[in-house]
Amino acid sequence: MTINTEDLLNSILESLDRIEYIRSNDIPNIDLYMDQVTTFMESHLKHSTRNPDEDKILTKTMINNYAKNNLLPPPIRKKYSKEHVMLLIFIYYYKGILSINDIQQLLHPITSKFFDTSGEYALENIYEEAFGLEKEQIDIMKTDIMDKFRRSEQTFQDAPQKDRDFLQTFAFICMLSFDVYVKKLLIEKMIDGMRKNTSGSGDKKARTKTEGKNGAGTDL
Repeated sequence: MTINTEDLLNSILESLDRIEYIRSNDIPNIDLYMDQVTTFMESHLKHSTRNPDEDKILTKTMINNYAKNNLLPPPIRKKYSKEHVMLLIFIYYYKGILSINDIQQLLHPITSKFFDTSGEYALENIYEEAFGLEKEQIDIMKTDIMDKFRRSEQTFQDAPQKDRDFLQTFAFICMLSFDVYVKKLLIEKMIDGMRKNTSGSGDKKARTKTEGKNGAGTDL
């Protein structure tokens, strides 16, 4: 089957133009029940899924697991604040590339220092500034993608015509995949660095707590 590579590129670039993050002003200022949270997330992020008619953005089980794994502070009287929703949006974007442990490590300083606080570094301000940077990157990403696409068009020039389109598309996907792979490695290295910086005091506290309960240093 012949692949129309130009149509493929145009489709990708158009999808980038449609990317919109949820602004803090879009999030209700009132506390929400879980059903209201999942409905809000579905209505704003459904278009970003691979299969909009089938894929779920967020479920009750997911939210409960996030709270259980300390990615999300527990709700107050079964209601979730605007800050809870912001954290869920961060988690939604992270979970496609990071493990639960890595997300926990990354968000712990946010939830411990900036959750339910006011001032210049309130969570809402952090959210707006961080996602504002993403918007600025769209044009840079489009230029990079077009460059990779044009370079892929120069590959497999001697391949039979019936195979060339597929092989060039394969080369394009390989370049995009390598880019994702390297950036994922970089993110993981940075998170590992955060973990090393906090593990010393955390391990000491954990040992003290365990010894106090068990009379010895037995692992829980």
